[in-house]
Amino acid sequence: MDMADLDLANLRRQYAQGALEEGSAPSDPFILLRRWLEEAVAAQMIEPNAFLLATVDKEGQPHARVLLLKGFEPPFLYFYTNYESAKAQEMADNSRVAATFWWDVLERQVRIEGRVEKAPTDISDAYFASRPYESQIGAWASPQSQPINKETLTRRWEEYARRYPEKPVPRPPYWGGYRLLPHRIEFWQGRPSRLHDRLVYIRRGEIWEKLRLAP
Repeated sequence: MDMADLDLANLRRQYAQGALEEGSAPSDPFILLRRWLEEAVAAQMIEPNAFLLATVDKEGQPHARVLLLKGFEPPFLYFYTNYESAKAQEMADNSRVAATFWWDVLERQVRIEGRVEKAPTDISDAYFASRPYESQIGAWASPQSQPINKETLTRRWEEYARRYPEKPVPRPPYWGGYRLLPHRIEFWQGRPSRLHDRLVYIRRGEIWEKLRLAP
């Protein structure tokens, strides 16, 4: 395709899937978040639990990548990764993160801001034990975020597969979970004429304040 044919300025659609009203929205944002997650699953999206995680490094440079939400236990959201990865180092330096869900089929977005901490060991152990065998070996084999070639990565996978030929496979000490404790959750529902619904919940101590924002 010629770059001149890529007319991004005129790519647009009219949003009309639903509405989001203050009166019908629950006082607890986790109730609404669970509902939207369930509806994303019901819509048979490829990865309904995918979200963008944004972190900041020591130089103030933001970094973002797509992860999968693997636990929903209010007030926490759980995800898992290598504790020696770039994002883990960034979260060790600055525990403030942002997470964004985008469900295009439902014309919905959720933005979350909060702090992360490592999940308790027993939770990480339980989740790792539930993973497929190949994923468990992959966690051992991959020095995440480090330069590597395919041959070395394949060799490392085969070496760990020989070491642990079947389940149970122990959890690597450098791999485990994080839990995100939100203090701000914003729900966005696309609407016609770009008059989108935006409801934001802000935690004030033990209470969530609910506000409508201009689109």
